[in-house]
Amino acid sequence: MRPSILDPLFAPVTTLEGVGPKVAAQFQTLLVGTGEAVRVRDLLFHLPTGLIDRRKRAQIATAPEGGIVTLTVRIDRHQAPGRAAKSAPYKVFAQDETGEIALTYFRGQPGWLEKLLPVGETMIVSGRVEWFNGRPSMVHPDFVASVDEAESLSLVEPVYPMTAGLSPKILRKAIAQAVERLPTMREWIDPSIAAKHGFPDFGGALKRLHDPSDERDLVPDGAAFSRLAYDEFLASQLALALSRQRMKRVRGRPLTGSGALAARLRAVLPFVLTDAQQAVIAEILADMADEDRMLRLLQGDVGAGKTVVALIAMATAAEAGAQSALLAPTEILARQHFDGLSKLCEAVGLQIVLLTGRDTGKTRAAKLAVIASGEAQIVVGTHALFQEEVAYRDLGLVVVDEQHRFGVHQRLSLTGKGRAADLLVMTATPIPRTLVLAAFGDMDVSRLEGKPAGRKPITTVAVPMERLDEIIDRAGRAMGAGDRLYWVCPLVEESEKSDLMAAEERFRQLKGLFGDMVGLVHGRMSGEEKDAAMAAFKAGRTKLVVATTVIEVGVDVPDASIIVIEHAERFGLSQLHQLRGRVGRGEKASSCVLLYRAPLGETAAARIAVMRETEDGFRIAEEDLKLRGEGDLLGTQQSGMPFFRIASMEHHAHLMEIARDDARLILATDGDRKSERGEALRTLLYLFGKDEAVRLLRSG
Repeated sequence: MRPSILDPLFAPVTTLEGVGPKVAAQFQTLLVGTGEAVRVRDLLFHLPTGLIDRRKRAQIATAPEGGIVTLTVRIDRHQAPGRAAKSAPYKVFAQDETGEIALTYFRGQPGWLEKLLPVGETMIVSGRVEWFNGRPSMVHPDFVASVDEAESLSLVEPVYPMTAGLSPKILRKAIAQAVERLPTMREWIDPSIAAKHGFPDFGGALKRLHDPSDERDLVPDGAAFSRLAYDEFLASQLALALSRQRMKRVRGRPLTGSGALAARLRAVLPFVLTDAQQAVIAEILADMADEDRMLRLLQGDVGAGKTVVALIAMATAAEAGAQSALLAPTEILARQHFDGLSKLCEAVGLQIVLLTGRDTGKTRAAKLAVIASGEAQIVVGTHALFQEEVAYRDLGLVVVDEQHRFGVHQRLSLTGKGRAADLLVMTATPIPRTLVLAAFGDMDVSRLEGKPAGRKPITTVAVPMERLDEIIDRAGRAMGAGDRLYWVCPLVEESEKSDLMAAEERFRQLKGLFGDMVGLVHGRMSGEEKDAAMAAFKAGRTKLVVATTVIEVGVDVPDASIIVIEHAERFGLSQLHQLRGRVGRGEKASSCVLLYRAPLGETAAARIAVMRETEDGFRIAEEDLKLRGEGDLLGTQQSGMPFFRIASMEHHAHLMEIARDDARLILATDGDRKSERGEALRTLLYLFGKDEAVRLLRSG
């Protein structure tokens, strides 16, 4: 299926001259990591981060300190280190009419250096000049040639990200060969967009970046970089649009009811729905009533009340005679959803069941039976909900909590258990608009602003680790007054590579002080152990729980009013915000203590300042994007968020929406997928690794 024009770029890197198994392994580490073969294409997309400019010609006496210069010199003499000083450098002294310079080599081989720099010859040398006690030295010149060979001197040379043991010269040579293999491809960008932004063609952009004439060619918002960033965005958005088109192509069915169940639910709620909740419910119910399948993302800040919105949607599905599945990323959250919804469901006559991987034997068989019969109108669980043996009578609505933890590519399979089931994805992780387009461009988006009535603000303070004893003392007094506390540590156990205090060690210390009032929860515990620890905390049998970030999302203990986060400087802003959201869920005034190791770096100080200034998760997400970049914001490779090799939200976010609109226009207007542009688009999708989208494009 891959266009044959791309075959040279998808060949293994070992087909390049000078790239054997050892170098290929280094390229693997540098370019793609484990899991996929490294190809010539990967070298093309490994872009330079700077350049060495050797055009500055100088004489020895005027060579600037620390600057890279190119000198024409006559080799005067060699000075090898004496036997008594074998570790001393090998020096070659050269001169021009203004003075003398030492060309310095550590562990230099005399025979090789005598050949490279013959005494009496006039040579061209290039490198960085350092001055010591008024005398210039050039350590390991990076270019040496005779005057006759001077034409081979590359005056402007790109500098690439490297990995240990790999020679820059070998990498540059391999990339140059990859560029030579670039075929001339049909244009896939609309001519008006290319003209408006001054984009070169795809091959021209790559050639300019790998063979820059000056630093302006390498600026991220320059024409060449922006062209490739747009290509990457377009491939991503086209893949998402094709996924959406396929989901929509399978006709849905209206899910409507009398509204009686929803009305009864509103009546038994212990609070009044906010205007924002009412508006989002109206959007979701309108989608469900439509014949097209619902594909909607519900964004809401920590504690915004998304679960109640989802429950009303599931009640509507039940009135229409369909079942709903609520998928949570962890067993703790699945059980918590079940516990929180059970009382409400019981009050209005909705049948709800919990299914997790822990269910076995007769218990599991009984649950599978009520699901298959349709008696269970709402099924809550983890991935176990979509295992092969789980059969639904009529699955009409799938609700996915914290979808970024599952991965974008699971959307199609999630709804495969039902007859064109609607899909509602919820996230309590506020995501900047540009990343919403990147990860959820195939979905309609609802944004749940604000918090339910009665939620109190959280006081956030930053305290250096030197005051740890004072914080522990205050924690003891708070427990004595009936408060409940989270104490969050970044690690489970001590590591040789880290000086962070581990959760287990902090637990032992606090338990030694406060006895059985202290519990422990971390990711390496079994499900039963975690459930038992959280149940004890929720019931008040323990007053303080030491935890890792396993409690980051969704854990709901309304009576917890204080959270202490150790080494807050090591967390991202959005993660700090998620952790802080574990408190402030009840009637008590709540506080968050950010314990940090001084001195704070600039970025860590900025994070902590933002945390103290605001509780608005959407503003925090935007600030986090500025401080950390999209690659780290949600941990893209682990979370299912897209990973861009070239594009950067910091420099190219304005191109994302254009690419999204272009992708949708392409699919709406280009009916002939076998046209020249259709072939060009398949080329684009393959270049950027969207193979699954190519199959959808062909089948369209």
